[in-house]
Amino acid sequence: MSPQSTEGRGAAWLEALTQNGHRVAGYPASIAVVDAPLAGQPARYISVVKDANNRFPRVRNGEVGLVEGWSLARAVSEVIEADQASSIKRPIVAIINVPSQAYGRREEAFGIHQALAGSAGAYARARQAGHPVIGLIVGKAMSGAFLAHGYQANRLIALDDAGVMVHAMGKDSAARITLRSVEDLEKFAAKVPPMAYDIGNYATLGLLWKLLPVHNADKPDADDLKQVSATLEAALADIAKGPRDLSGRLLADNRKASAMVRARLQAEWS
Repeated sequence: MSPQSTEGRGAAWLEALTQNGHRVAGYPASIAVVDAPLAGQPARYISVVKDANNRFPRVRNGEVGLVEGWSLARAVSEVIEADQASSIKRPIVAIINVPSQAYGRREEAFGIHQALAGSAGAYARARQAGHPVIGLIVGKAMSGAFLAHGYQANRLIALDDAGVMVHAMGKDSAARITLRSVEDLEKFAAKVPPMAYDIGNYATLGLLWKLLPVHNADKPDADDLKQVSATLEAALADIAKGPRDLSGRLLADNRKASAMVRARLQAEWS
């Protein structure tokens, strides 16, 4: 598998972190939900996985479509409702390897924007209700798919690997929209961090809590698993000490303008 091919990573890391735990029944093949321990306490792990037989053709390579958006929302909402009366809120770990949202006429006609908003809203509600939400980026985190699955996490962790990319749009699509070649776009992105695709540049924006080097991002070995598991546990402890909002993402040097704009908007509204 080439460094840029990330197919199967979501399932591989889900299986490794949950020790091949059984999937929760009742979800589509494209949504893998496993209840397994994290730091000695119950947790819910969720990943979007490839489903070559998906009845929606635009969702057969791990994209997030209509059914996936609503199913993610259900997987998170179930935890919120089950723990509503409990003082201890279960952690939710979103294992992220999503190449895109689904682009298709049927998806647009039946409201994919609502499905993805439902998922993003569920993750935000979980975080605000006190559930520690951790996003583990093991492959691609693209477009509305990332917004729907993982972006609302208290802490984002990414593997430091060439196949790990974060962006609002794939390179080919971005080139078409900007009327540039992919090569020209790559040259431009090398100078402007928010336009870059590699995880190193993304880390400079302050949205990642940790960037982890691994031996094999496709098939984690024992050392990889030990390191990532320890980092998930550390994130859990760190979340318990901090606020439930995402204000910590504005502290990086490359987010100074964002912080200033927010401060001025807050002053106007106040």
